Amino acid sequence: MSRTPSSPPDAAVSTAYTERLALPWWLWLAALALSGLLAVELWSGAQGTRAWLPFVVLPPATLAGLWWLGRIRVAVADGELRVDDARLPVRFVADAVALDAAGRREVLGVGADPLAFVVQRPWVSGAVQVVLDDPADPTPFWVVSTRHPVRLAAALLAARDAAPRS
Repeated sequence: MSRTPSSPPDAAVSTAYTERLALPWWLWLAALALSGLLAVELWSGAQGTRAWLPFVVLPPATLAGLWWLGRIRVAVADGELRVDDARLPVRFVADAVALDAAGRREVLGVGADPLAFVVQRPWVSGAVQVVLDDPADPTPFWVVSTRHPVRLAAALLAARDAAPRS
């Protein structure tokens, strides 16, 4: 295969897909309102430290918790599917199936495989089921939440097809 001068070098970082599973804005608003309500309930007209401490502690703790919940990143880059700190080389991907809410519910429902690797966020309706082809790994498939299941599945399959066979 000949390389044209404009094509990137092999060592270049290539990202086919990236997404952060952040919480929707309305969930931030609702959680902050609830933390304010809880702070008022804890205050209940008290004097001294108990008067201001709930208002200083609860809203920042709520913001930190919401940030932590929405920190997960999903990416297809450098021949890997990356979900937070988990890595899956695309050479082990047999198939990638885009799932809507009903399909995700079916895959993760009563008959779900207990050995499956699952990263699901309830505020994200779509998901991708990544079927594995690795005889050394007992994990049959991964299920990963995504807002764009068709794009993630296509990026995975394209990265798998472009990866060199070993």
